[in-house]
Amino acid sequence: MPYKVSPKGQVVIDREVREKLGVKPGWIAVWRVVGDRAEVYFFPPPHHRSLKGRLRDLVKAQVPPERWDEAREAAWEAAAKE
Repeated sequence: MPYKVSPKGQVVIDREVREKLGVKPGWIAVWRVVGDRAEVYFFPPPHHRSLKGRLRDLVKAQVPPERWDEAREAAWEAAAKE
């Protein structure tokens, strides 16, 4: 849906677009001019929530610190095969 630019140069971001992209109040909008058009990128503000435990369901194995180099090498080899 087209919107007019306000006298202050403001433009409304349609609710459907905000919801699809997950844009919330307080996010940073970065504009970039590419040729004859403008691209806008949205970035969430820094958060202060703990991320502790967020990946626990994805961890498949525990690796002791002394074997990290070996595990990293094995992971790179597996990724290269894909």
